[in-house]
Amino acid sequence: MKNLTVLISGASIAGPALALWLTRYGCTVTVVERAPAVRPGGQAVDFKGATHRTVLERMGILNEVVARQTGGTDQTIIDAQGRPRAVIPGEFTGGEIEIRRGELAEILAAHTDCEYLFGDTITALTETPDGVDVTFAHAGPRRFDLVVGADGIHSNVRRLAFGPERDYVEFLGHYYALAELGEELGGEPVMYNEPGRMAAVGGPKASAFFVFASPELDYDRTDTGRQRQLLIDAYRGAGWRVPELMVKIPQAREFYLDSLARVTIDHYSRGRVVLLGDAAYGNTLGGFGTGLAVVGAYVLAGELRAAGGDHRVAFARYEEQFRGYAKVSQRGSAGPFLAPPSPLRIRLRDWTFKSRFLLGLMLKATDKFATGIELKDYASGS
Repeated sequence: MKNLTVLISGASIAGPALALWLTRYGCTVTVVERAPAVRPGGQAVDFKGATHRTVLERMGILNEVVARQTGGTDQTIIDAQGRPRAVIPGEFTGGEIEIRRGELAEILAAHTDCEYLFGDTITALTETPDGVDVTFAHAGPRRFDLVVGADGIHSNVRRLAFGPERDYVEFLGHYYALAELGEELGGEPVMYNEPGRMAAVGGPKASAFFVFASPELDYDRTDTGRQRQLLIDAYRGAGWRVPELMVKIPQAREFYLDSLARVTIDHYSRGRVVLLGDAAYGNTLGGFGTGLAVVGAYVLAGELRAAGGDHRVAFARYEEQFRGYAKVSQRGSAGPFLAPPSPLRIRLRDWTFKSRFLLGLMLKATDKFATGIELKDYASGS
């Protein structure tokens, strides 16, 4: 595959993971990323089970990831007076290995030997018999053999190659927000619920983490001022420490708000363009996004190598190998679990963490989903 040129859109997790494999297999790779650099910080992400460990080990980054892991931390569910109601064990919230998203992105970027175009984005894709002609917002036009959309649920590549977002992304009735509000909010992780609203502080997810039920909101995804106000409005009248947190939101040094959404698409590829990670099978806060991204990158790159760079064969095999594993992303939404809609549902959710039997069933289910694929050894051709 030494003559194969590949453009990857997205430099978070899926994109650099794929770039690592493709450059190892001899491809010439360019990664384009809208942000000015690898994004630091962000919420913690996690890996579960032997499948994830095997891929990280084959990538050569397992030891670094383990060395920088945050460690699964128990989280206490509290009432409005701060009294404990239940404890969510770290093995449930943080999987087997938990690490901040930004630190994982830094590790991946350090292991990729390719060109990065930061502060840029794709504006047009035109497929020809010999490749894909790509225009950028800033860089000059170029031609690539293949283009990969690894640019998240709101994928620009998917929009350009497949069609508008509304055709593939389903709003799931909730929003979430992450805010860095200062070190004084550190300490033991706690989570507070009211019907349809959750607020959490402490731990590696972010200094403050929110999930709330809402009709679909109309806002500009680049207007963080408007997004901050939407969060403040959603939490008016809330108890516990929420008013104190809302006062800090306008000055939060980092802030991110987005909907809980699910991607459903009939095929991961169209011609010379293929989707990877959340762009193809995202489900916000579903707990499997990072694992799906890393394993998906392994399978996509491996199938390209096995097919000698023939994208028609490789893309079909990637989908055949991976769609069953990715079906976990089509299961429900984390919204009603994190922000139950009624006092009764809150009590029932809390009760699941008090029952060793129910907790054991949930942990077994996540292990089953995480290991539900037979990994080929592409290096040996088996």
